[in-house]
Order: sequence, then C-alpha cells, then structure tokens
Amino acid sequence: MHARDSAPEPAKLAAFLDAETRRLGFAAWGIADPAQLGSAGAHLRTFLAEGRHGSMHWLADRSELRADPRRLWPETRSVLMLAMNYGPENDPLALLSEPDKAAISVYARHRDYHDIIKGRLKEMAGRLVARFGGDVKVFVDTAPVMEKPLAAAAGIGWQGKHTNLLSRRHGSWLFLGAIFSTLELPADKPEEDHCGSCRACLDICPTAAFPAPYQLDARRCISYLTIEHKGQIPRQFRRQIGNRIYGCDDCLAVCPWNKFAVSAAETRLQARHDLLAPPIADFLALDDAAFRKLFSGSPVKRIGRDRFLRNVLIAAGNSGEAALIPACRALIDDPAPVVRGAAVWALTQLLPAADFAELKTRRLGEKGRSEMLDPDPDVAAEWDHTAREPVQ
Repeated sequence: MHARDSAPEPAKLAAFLDAETRRLGFAAWGIADPAQLGSAGAHLRTFLAEGRHGSMHWLADRSELRADPRRLWPETRSVLMLAMNYGPENDPLALLSEPDKAAISVYARHRDYHDIIKGRLKEMAGRLVARFGGDVKVFVDTAPVMEKPLAAAAGIGWQGKHTNLLSRRHGSWLFLGAIFSTLELPADKPEEDHCGSCRACLDICPTAAFPAPYQLDARRCISYLTIEHKGQIPRQFRRQIGNRIYGCDDCLAVCPWNKFAVSAAETRLQARHDLLAPPIADFLALDDAAFRKLFSGSPVKRIGRDRFLRNVLIAAGNSGEAALIPACRALIDDPAPVVRGAAVWALTQLLPAADFAELKTRRLGEKGRSEMLDPDPDVAAEWDHTAREPVQ
C-alpha cells in the first residue's frame, strides 16, 4: 500500500479522468465498487452449471475469481472501467444480403483491441498513480474479470437482453478495459436497464441462441461456433451461418439504441477497408503463411488458418455461387480434417446431386473401394451425408 491510498478529491479526479479519457481516445469512464457486482456471480454459476459455455473451459476454471475482483487482487478497493467506441460507419447487417461477400464481425475489422486498449490503459493507469498515488493492475479481457457487469456497476451502460453492454450514448459498440486500484475512488451510480419491452436482439438471432431475455446459450451462438468451436460446425447451424465467417453482429446491430450512438470519428476506431466486404473467393486459396500475413495484428489470426477456412467454406456452401466450386473442390484433400469436412459440405450444397455423386464415385475409385472416403471419421461422415440443406 502506498501512503496516499486515500480518496482523491472527487472534482479533481473527475476533471483528470475526463481529460485523460479524451486524450487517449476512450469514449467513457466510470468507477465501480468491487463489492457491488450484484447477481453477476450467481448468473455465471447458472450459465456454467447448464453447460452453456460449451468448450470455453477457461470460463469455469477460475469462475470464483470472476465473481469478486477482490479475490483476483485482494488489495482492490476500486475499479476504474473505460470504454472505447468501435461502432461501424455503416449497418453491418446489409452485407448479409450479399452471399458472395464474407461478413467479418465489426470488432474484428480493426487491429486486435487487446493491443490497442492495453497500451492506453497502462498509460492511463500510470498517470493515475503519478497524480493520486496507490497501486494499480490493468486488465483487458485476458484475466478472470467480468468486464460487462463491472461497466454496468460503473454506470457506463447496462447489460441488455443480448447480454452485451449497452449504452444510451454509444449503443452496443464498446470495447472495455479495467484498472484495479488500491485507491478509494468514489463509485458511480449503476446505469438502469433501458431495454423496456424491446425484443429486437432476441428475435433476430439466426440460431435462437437466447433461451430467454438476458440469457445466452453460447453453444448456439454464431460467434462461438465460428471463433471458439474447434471441430466441424454442427450441421443444424450451417445454413443459418450464411456468409458470417468470423463472429456475428446481428443482435448488436439491430439494437435501436445504436441510432443515438456518438459518431464523432475521433472517438471511434477505424476499420480496415479490405475487411469491410471481402469476396469469399479471396480467402479460399489461403495457405498458413498467407493467412498469417493477411491477418497480422488482427483478432482473426487467433483462430488459425484451418478454422478460418472451415468458416469460409460454410459461407461458400451457402453462397449459391457455382464459381466457387473449383476452389472448394481443391480443398477436399487439405491436410486439415476440419477444412476437408467443410469443403465436402460446401460441395454438397453447390453441386447438383448427380455431379456430387459422380465426384464421390470417382473418389472411391481413386482411393480403392476397401478404403474409406477419408481417414477422418467426421470427414467420412460428410461424404456419406449428401443431402442439400434447405435454405432457412
């Protein structure tokens, strides 16, 4: 503990935070009492008990630390939450009507937000200590911290029915970062829920991932399926994925509060132009080196080339574009089973049934009828399941 771990004068603290927030490009700030997370811990335990986290085992590994910031760092007396606006210039839902284009989630069209925010948070934290004393720790989605409940407790916004943080001033498009402090900072009043009777975010979800308002089953969420899920995407969700190759913005983009969002360019991150509406065809020939080069510094890079190609092939199968058949055909012998399986599915959707049957017969002849169509059982199952899925 530092000698000056006492409460700063509120007016001076607010003036300091207002100035630093603007200087560093944050859109909002607020202070949360770490003891006032309300029912967030109980909701997390229910979410985990019902298995709705899917394969995201890291959520369960240190769940008790998430429920109380003081368990993560016992010296914590206040949490300064900061938010950065990443709102898009145009409606991302419009791209869903162009099936030959790839839809990448708005947040992933920028440089990795962890890299952007962490450096600025560290600068903010350093200046906070220099001005008011105390010790600090900085977190950006890399530790067991419940950023959304903390931001709600800090008055930045509220968790909407889609479970994401929502702000009357910034809509649904906010990156969050936390500065834990040993200072006794004056906590802000939590924001009230302003969703009312609106169900827009629940009703638009393509895969019905919301069992009820304020509840999410990640196993059905397209963001989970295209980013966190490692195997073949379950067949029941493939058509609903459409052309979404990384994440899904539907529930965020449809929110009526977005129309009130601040649109000043200096408060909003700028997206990479080449990721706004890229043709699906541009991605189908990516090898690992080309993938890494294209997505260097991007959050997309973390899922790796194989899962990315899996997603692109699902989009190709949904596109109805016969021009993509040769590129999909070339990937049925890819080294990665997850790519081969998705390539076979894409061909079942793009090729006429007779042409796919001919391809299968030819492949059986090449492999020898005593062998499976593919050594991986999941891929072999894709060859045997030749039905064209109905368009949703």
